[in-house]
Amino acid sequence: MAAYILRRVLLMIPTIFGILLISFAIVQFAPGGPVERVLAQLQGLDAGATSRFGGGGDMGANAQASGGGEGSSAYRGSQGLDPKFIAEIEKQFGFDKPAYERFFIMLKNYLSFDLGHSYFRDVPVLKLIKERLPVSISLGLWMTLLSYLISIPLGIRKAVRDGSTFDTWTSAVVIVGYAIPSFLFAILLMVLLAGGSFWNIFPSRGLYSDNFEQLSFFGKVLDYLWHITLPVTAMAIGAFATSTFLTKNSFLDEIKKQYVQTARMKGLSENQVLYGHVFRNAMLVVISGFPSAFIHAFFTGALLIETIFSLEGLGLLSYTSIVDRDYPVVFANLYIFSLLGLVVNLISDLTYTWIDPRIDFETREV
Repeated sequence: MAAYILRRVLLMIPTIFGILLISFAIVQFAPGGPVERVLAQLQGLDAGATSRFGGGGDMGANAQASGGGEGSSAYRGSQGLDPKFIAEIEKQFGFDKPAYERFFIMLKNYLSFDLGHSYFRDVPVLKLIKERLPVSISLGLWMTLLSYLISIPLGIRKAVRDGSTFDTWTSAVVIVGYAIPSFLFAILLMVLLAGGSFWNIFPSRGLYSDNFEQLSFFGKVLDYLWHITLPVTAMAIGAFATSTFLTKNSFLDEIKKQYVQTARMKGLSENQVLYGHVFRNAMLVVISGFPSAFIHAFFTGALLIETIFSLEGLGLLSYTSIVDRDYPVVFANLYIFSLLGLVVNLISDLTYTWIDPRIDFETREV
């Protein structure tokens, strides 16, 4: 097993390299960029961009002091600005170097987890990620845990009572929950339970109360759970549909096999057959879907929920960074999520051997 883990870890290196290389190449051809965003601010076309290298007014004054000549730059919005001033902006952002040099500098820094400095926020990228990480971990872990705690027992029950009224009605409820987007559930929950038009039971924003630091340990736990209830519920309502049907179909396939009939003929009870023989084999398929479910909950599925409940997580940070062309934050998040996805996939494979020791990855190629 140690040799297999080593091979998988070594395989992560070219995988992450390829992901970053393709993403970096795509960004080079994307319209706009941090330099154009600053130039647009100088021309009064983008009031939202504030670079860490100076405010809009300071840069405008610097531009005028630079001569205000007719620049020959290819950047949009560079008319009337001195080319020397534009070159200074490029140097401050690191765009005075060739693309391949910037890419390898980024890789070198990433090896030591030096994720750079945000273009438009006056903080290091690593600090930004550390600040947003608790929110994303909370949403991802609780949603995945809650959805699996619901879907696995429900899927097993549906397999045992396949074709019954219970199976039919639960399938209809699960499908409806899956069909309705999670952000609509989030809005509904806010209207009903967060002081919208009915009850004001749960908070509508944030992960903690303003007086969180003054609370006792038990009070902090309750305050945290009080804030996370609505976002996690909104995400989990439609998230367990796939794993529920996957669990049901997996158990149905195993129940029809010969070893189950043999176990029943030996006089074992239905629970002994189901949980002593079928469960271990059927759960292998369910576990294989855990990495994608976790990553989806950790990033993609949380974006709108973070926006609705004003939660500053990595999903919202990544989205706003893409819109703002804050490339250090974009690539740092991509690097973190790629690394996280590869590690979770490895953990998923190792879980196979824990559930079924007959699986031996040592004898298989990666």
